[in-house]
Amino acid sequence: MIRSSSWSDVFRLSHHFKLACALVACGSVASTAAAESVTLGDPELTAGIPGEGSVSVGEIKQWLSNPSVHEELQVTLPKGLDKAKANIHIPEDNPMTRAKIELGRQLYFDPRLSSDSTISCASCHAPDQGYGANTQFGIGVDDQEGNRNSPVSYNRIVSTLQFWDGRAGSLEDQAVGPIANPIEMGNTHDFCVQTLSEIEGYRVQFEKIFDDGLTIDNVGKAIATFERAIVTAPAPYDYAQAVKSFEKAYADDLEYLDEEPELEAEYNALKKAAAEHPMSESAWRGMELTFGKANCTACHAGANFSDEQFHNLGVGMDADEPDLGRYEVTKEEKDRGAFKTPTMRNVALSPPYMHDGSQATLEEVVEWYNKGGHPNPWLSDKMKPLNLTEQEKADLVAFMKEGLTSEFPEVHHARLPE
Repeated sequence: MIRSSSWSDVFRLSHHFKLACALVACGSVASTAAAESVTLGDPELTAGIPGEGSVSVGEIKQWLSNPSVHEELQVTLPKGLDKAKANIHIPEDNPMTRAKIELGRQLYFDPRLSSDSTISCASCHAPDQGYGANTQFGIGVDDQEGNRNSPVSYNRIVSTLQFWDGRAGSLEDQAVGPIANPIEMGNTHDFCVQTLSEIEGYRVQFEKIFDDGLTIDNVGKAIATFERAIVTAPAPYDYAQAVKSFEKAYADDLEYLDEEPELEAEYNALKKAAAEHPMSESAWRGMELTFGKANCTACHAGANFSDEQFHNLGVGMDADEPDLGRYEVTKEEKDRGAFKTPTMRNVALSPPYMHDGSQATLEEVVEWYNKGGHPNPWLSDKMKPLNLTEQEKADLVAFMKEGLTSEFPEVHHARLPE
């Protein structure tokens, strides 16, 4: 234990060291940075061009005339998710700007990207359905039904490979894939570009934002930029974890905090924030199970509760011709029946679950894991019977519903070019 006589000295040195580091960092940024620093989740980034109803060409031109909307954004992540900052993926040839986010927002909600103007990105990845779809399979033009559940489209900034099978190497690739898919938007890339070019509001934006104007690649870049701006706000788990981390770091010295007013104030602020974002006792137990007996974090790892890897859970493997998932992309035997780990954040908002939408509730999902999945030759070695009690199953569901649910950024759906 640190003696009370040396406690102040330790923190005084720590404070000076942090201050020195901050000054060095500030000097470095000041000498090199031109990008505006923003935290994703800020509603100003996703709310769209101010106004009501359709957005006019005049409003678009006025918006584009502001140099600040074209400045590259240096992004940080919200509390909790910020621990995944090392996984942020923004291609060098597609930096984020306010203008590009806004263009991507318009395209994301615009059904005119589809062959018959009935299906938009939001049709299968709707904000009010947890950026997924509350149907077993995605539904496209002419009410055609796919064979996989719609994956969620938030927190994708910390992800590279997209789709359940990872066949798209980036969000840019993913964004344009459904446009030409005959079951989804049923269009062609050429006809999509032609349609957008006939809408003046889109034409002037592409010409101003991209050097080469309106191309299908730039459609993908804009949509991907908007999707990178859609992140989850801090959840009750994040506030609780901040308190736990503080208490762990200063476990032997909490009784001396009254000698360091700044540190005591920090601790009190963390506890206050956690109290304002409470979890039930059941959710608290579920949190401990998630990291312990239930072994959820074997795959749902890291700040986004996803390892971004592919695993065979046995789902659908009892079918005569099962969906082989990642194997169809890699042709590697180990990938048979393997699908990408989805995030657990806001998972309560986007039923049904699994790549085939076969499990309607989180209770069913927990039961599947509890029994160790369906045996097959390629079953992940992480899938084992958990022997959970009924109370423990309920606690896990409570943690997902209470501890990991938070707000999405504000987004206006109807503000599309005339």
